[in-house]
Amino acid sequence: MASLQTAHAAPVPPPPLAAIPSAVPALAVEDLHAAYGQSEVLHGLTFAVAPGEIVAVMGRNGMGKTTLMKTLMGLVPVKAGSIRVEGADVAGLKSHARVAKGLAYVPQGRMIFSTMTVQENIETGLTVTGARAVPQDLYEMFPVLLEMKGRRGGNLSGGQQQQLAIARALASRPKVLLLDEPTEGIQPSIIREMGRTLKRIRDERGLSIVVSEQVLSFALDVADRVVVLENGAIVHEAPRAGIDEAAVARFLSV
Repeated sequence: MASLQTAHAAPVPPPPLAAIPSAVPALAVEDLHAAYGQSEVLHGLTFAVAPGEIVAVMGRNGMGKTTLMKTLMGLVPVKAGSIRVEGADVAGLKSHARVAKGLAYVPQGRMIFSTMTVQENIETGLTVTGARAVPQDLYEMFPVLLEMKGRRGGNLSGGQQQQLAIARALASRPKVLLLDEPTEGIQPSIIREMGRTLKRIRDERGLSIVVSEQVLSFALDVADRVVVLENGAIVHEAPRAGIDEAAVARFLSV
């Protein structure tokens, strides 16, 4: 009997309040479907990105990474589902309105304006902020762009153009930065530098970053969490600390 009394005398304590998530996600995607015409490409994606989190979306070519980025930005229409930025649903908005709500996009291939100067390229990102001059902190983050602000964008190297595309996106003061295949066509030493830059952007600006990528080493270097797409569906998701590298590598192999 004594042992039974002892067992009843030690109630299980309630879980600590800190264990209950309270922050609204910076980006929340729920049951997202997208299609090109009658051909559905994204099949019910659901994931969220916490404030200040870097998430890498991985997968082989043709698995839906770029379609996801374009759908988030309104370049591909949402067939069903929701896209929320800090709780506000933006799925029905045009691209420029999504930028005003806090999304910024660095597309695959960078897509800078090659005949415009570096400064003019960055200024195109100011339209939603009402600012007239490029913020000095952008040049402090990318000093090479200050040196070359009068040079045409098309005359920059691939790595410099990528910095320019990121600076242009940051000029809109986003809450969530989307980058599609940022390492494509970039030499390895610049890739490592880019990883440091993305973490610095996150730390100094407090924004969230979603980066689509095929290079596993880069994703593991920058991301807090990895999401893997296969044929337009999420097939694997894990925090960096608990990731099964071999499993992810198999999804990325041809």
